[in-house]
Amino acid sequence: MTSVTVVGAGLAGSECAFQLAERGLLVTLIEQKPRKRTPAQHHDFFAELVCSNSLRGADLANAVGLLKEEMRRLGSLIMAVADLTRVPAGGALAVDREKFGAEITRRLHTHPNIRVVCDEVTRIPDARPCVLATGPLTGDALALDLARVVGAQHLAYYDAIAPIIAADSIDFDKVFKASRYDKGGDDAYVNCPLNREQYEAFIDAVLAAEKVEAREFEDIKYFEGCLPIEVMAERGRRTLSFGPMKPVGLTDPRTGRWPNAVVQLRPEDGALTAYNMVGFQTRMKFPEQKRVFALIPGLEKAEFMRFGSVHRNTFVNAPQVLDDNFQLRACPGVYLAGQVSGVEGYVESAANGLSIGRIVADQLLGAPQCIPPVTTALGALLGHLRGPAMDYQPSNVVWSMFPDVQLPANIKKDKPLRRKLLVERALRDLESWRAGAEPGKSDAVPSIAAIL
Repeated sequence: MTSVTVVGAGLAGSECAFQLAERGLLVTLIEQKPRKRTPAQHHDFFAELVCSNSLRGADLANAVGLLKEEMRRLGSLIMAVADLTRVPAGGALAVDREKFGAEITRRLHTHPNIRVVCDEVTRIPDARPCVLATGPLTGDALALDLARVVGAQHLAYYDAIAPIIAADSIDFDKVFKASRYDKGGDDAYVNCPLNREQYEAFIDAVLAAEKVEAREFEDIKYFEGCLPIEVMAERGRRTLSFGPMKPVGLTDPRTGRWPNAVVQLRPEDGALTAYNMVGFQTRMKFPEQKRVFALIPGLEKAEFMRFGSVHRNTFVNAPQVLDDNFQLRACPGVYLAGQVSGVEGYVESAANGLSIGRIVADQLLGAPQCIPPVTTALGALLGHLRGPAMDYQPSNVVWSMFPDVQLPANIKKDKPLRRKLLVERALRDLESWRAGAEPGKSDAVPSIAAIL
């Protein structure tokens, strides 16, 4: 019987091992606990939720809510146990952390096709196929071996993530479209101009805002080319205006002059449904980001699809180092799953583990390639790993990853309707794909009205 090695029993590794085992493959699951823990870990259960017990929004109107529903339909271990150990949390899915981890551990230890090995892995195993699901705190020795294989320039050790804003929440009457010195046309960037008073008020707010303190296991070493905005502001009140808020070469058509400062928004997707705040990585707390960034002209009512952050994280430049089957180009037979591949968040890590497990299983069993349609949340998340290699950053699942739905102009601005149609399309396409991939296993599709 074919055997697969999975390294790491976090959310991604646990889900990946389960998916492989459920398809009749023998799995060797290597986990360093209880022999050794990372500084973030506190108990010996598998799939430990180290920072929060929340798996975020449960509503299908949220992209992560849709992702969870798709995982349920594909027999996710993580979702089955999360639903079993759920605790009250309003509109979010939260779990009893210890019961959740204990049940995941029990199910994997007792699965007839899974052999659990307690050991620290310091180099990429020779066994093939092998899935590395070692998470954001991948051990130094293994990270160095991974860097040796993929090239040190393609491995990062921390995240510096800028916020993403929904396009239809921007007040376009207060901004202008232009590229610096008119290079590249006027559609590349949306520019939010600030006069001196607005800039000074913004700097005051940034300096006074509450920041997320580094956790005890984080040793954040900022790169000069990618500093948090508050660090730049602390170096001098005009520093940001010579950095990411530089107005040089950007003429405001309403004044004919360069603004005092400018915040540039770069399109996040081809359909222009979302924009990235260029250079605005930050450790401000999420409510503070919403409050402070509302001082920027045009962003007073901005809807944040992703907030900015800076934290320790080991991940590869997936578009550069992974092939179309999500294995290392430089080391065929070695797959990456979870945060080390460049997804962000509990649910996304588990979802990626589910996808990689199914992909590896289908390849070994000679089944057709099992990659979900990009119109699904699972497929959209995999699409992120195939995105542009330039400035690649880890990401949660967000609506901008999905192909947009074509709607009449008078309906397109109806955001709830548009998202409902995205959900309907995703679940319909998931079931069609699933029926083709697994004949006879497709369940009846419940009506979207019954779920929303």
